[in-house]
Amino acid sequence: MLEGEDAPTMRTMLHGFLFLALTISLALGNGQAQSVPTYQPAAEAVALPAVTTGGAGNWEASGVEPRSDLSYRLGVGDEITVSALELKDLQLQQMRIGSDGIIGLPLIGRVQAAGFTVQEFSTLLEDRLKEYVLEPHVAVNVVEFRSQPISVLGAVNSPGVHQLQGQKSLVEILSLAGGISPDAGYQLRITRRMEYGELPLPGAHKDPTGEYSVAEVDLDDLTEALNPATNIQIMPHDVVSIPTGKMIYAIGALHRAGGFVLSERQEMSVLELLALAGGAAGSASKRGAMILRPKPGSSGREEIPVDLKEVMKNEGADLPLYAGDILFVPESGSKALLKATVAAGIGAGSGIAVWRLRGTR
Repeated sequence: MLEGEDAPTMRTMLHGFLFLALTISLALGNGQAQSVPTYQPAAEAVALPAVTTGGAGNWEASGVEPRSDLSYRLGVGDEITVSALELKDLQLQQMRIGSDGIIGLPLIGRVQAAGFTVQEFSTLLEDRLKEYVLEPHVAVNVVEFRSQPISVLGAVNSPGVHQLQGQKSLVEILSLAGGISPDAGYQLRITRRMEYGELPLPGAHKDPTGEYSVAEVDLDDLTEALNPATNIQIMPHDVVSIPTGKMIYAIGALHRAGGFVLSERQEMSVLELLALAGGAAGSASKRGAMILRPKPGSSGREEIPVDLKEVMKNEGADLPLYAGDILFVPESGSKALLKATVAAGIGAGSGIAVWRLRGTR
């Protein structure tokens, strides 16, 4: 949300604005776009490359059906089943690996499970059973993953703490977390316990405690596969955080109104934003446009008049816009909408369209 807004009041007033804005958009469907400069970088919701996860593909660990992921490394808290086809005493024995990493099985007794892959543990049990069966065949399946938590926080569609099920890349984890939300910034941060080694990324460094490796990844490099080396394997206890981007807004009689995530430049001109918003609609009051800028330490906004006609002819000041600014372009004769609704405040997650800028940094 934008800084300094009174959230409960803002949300209530926003519903009215969104309804009116939708009505305006429908009414302007046949309006002609105004002439704007050719600078029109793409603005679109972020998308991740297609990912095939394999297996059950369940993100939530609890309730999954038994599956054989032979490369998965067992750990404390995992629940497994063990079956030996040749032994009635070992038919679908289900148990949870204890805090000491050990489980107890008929005939075999207590045996270390944590630290072995599913394949390694199956082989170990077969070796132990050879004194009872000539050629034992043991199947080990994980039915509940509990030992490898990872956290995906911030601007993703399903943030939270989840269980890592087998080997997963950074892109796979973001996809399983519902994908990156449109209001995400342009960097993500990964924090890794040093017991798993330093992050294999440029600029990786230890935190002040020396217990964690920290690195940042450019989201465009990752999501557009510009630098495949950034799509690293995720390890247990990794924390992936994506901050919400700083935003500016274009609202009113425009062809593509909504919120726009600022690039690293931290500012944008009125003319650039107008181009990204598809230009003013035919019935727009271009001389009545206004920048609504948050006042530091206040819930109010400064109102800065903008004559779009003059700006578009390069005869008026092309003012810079900063994070939190709203460019409002009213319809002719509808300035009351400005006071009644726009001043109520808007933000990502409020239902308005949110656009990310590509190729502008």
